[in-house]
Amino acid sequence: MKKNFVAIAVLAAMLGFLGGGWYFTNHPASQNILTNALSDKANASEVSQTTTYNAADIVEQAGPAVVYIEATGTSAVGDPRFRIYGFNLPSQTQQATGTGFIIQADGYILTNQHVINGAQSIKVQVQDRDDPYTAKVVGEDYDLDLAVLKIDADNLPVLAMGDSDIMRSGDPVIAIGNPLGLDHTVTTGVISAKGRPITIEDRNYRNLIQTDAAINSGNSGGPLINMAGQVIAINTAVSTSGQGIGFAIPINTAKDVINQLISNGKVEHPFLGISMTDLNNSTASQFGIGSGVKGVVIVKVEDTSAASAAGLKAKDILLSIDGQAMTSTTDVQNYIAQQSVGKSVQLKILRGSNEMTLTASLGSKS
Repeated sequence: MKKNFVAIAVLAAMLGFLGGGWYFTNHPASQNILTNALSDKANASEVSQTTTYNAADIVEQAGPAVVYIEATGTSAVGDPRFRIYGFNLPSQTQQATGTGFIIQADGYILTNQHVINGAQSIKVQVQDRDDPYTAKVVGEDYDLDLAVLKIDADNLPVLAMGDSDIMRSGDPVIAIGNPLGLDHTVTTGVISAKGRPITIEDRNYRNLIQTDAAINSGNSGGPLINMAGQVIAINTAVSTSGQGIGFAIPINTAKDVINQLISNGKVEHPFLGISMTDLNNSTASQFGIGSGVKGVVIVKVEDTSAASAAGLKAKDILLSIDGQAMTSTTDVQNYIAQQSVGKSVQLKILRGSNEMTLTASLGSKS
């Protein structure tokens, strides 16, 4: 009898909890709270990323800030994410489609550079506007695969930006885009992993967010949104050889360069000027390096580069930069990428049997 009473009590508590949860997400009062919260927070910093809302309401609020992009006369051969995985598209593409989202109410739009690469004409369709706008490219960066467009419009809806650094594997996300020309398609999933590197032809992406939210051709440049209604990444690539393996550029990467793209039309990338290889048993034997040494081997130093001016030489072993150990070429690339042009860095190297520290003032990649 006691067991039955306990079971009934537990069941009642569970039903009460579920009922309360349904009330919060479906009751009209809770929807009004969401609508007011998102529409009143044009500035991303004013929206709490820790507050979560109903997915359908997020899409309703965020959707108008997502745009459809049609680029004509592009020199790109389709969407590059298909080429890396062996899917062959026609050798000449006259038109490319993609997605973008509005970052300023006066007509500034963020998208992928590969969507508009080489385009002679760009049209942007804004939701609830009758005719498409002609867009111009105000800034683009091939390496980061980011571009900012400008259309002649004002009072546009803006998509708030979140903080991609605090996203965790397993966090739910929403993708909005125009896959295969089907505008404002919504898919959902989770963050599968962070910090993924992939290479597509000569683009080396670093620190991408992996997601299982469905992404297809035409989604490129669209937002990946958290459950606070903020964009936390830009959908960029997908594996055609697997299910549910998509990649997006963290929004914090874009935040760091948007002002440069708008003001200067390009991004200045810090440049050390070395070719290098990982130090392993094979390279250690080849260069006569003793066991126990951890670092990267400098293979070549570019003339007139920051490395050359600092006195670095081929066969030097780069042990650390600014006191941080460098155990792989990826470590070096990531550290330098996070610095600014003109910044001085301390390079600890091993030359023969001698350790020394050199100072390099980072140049700009041409």
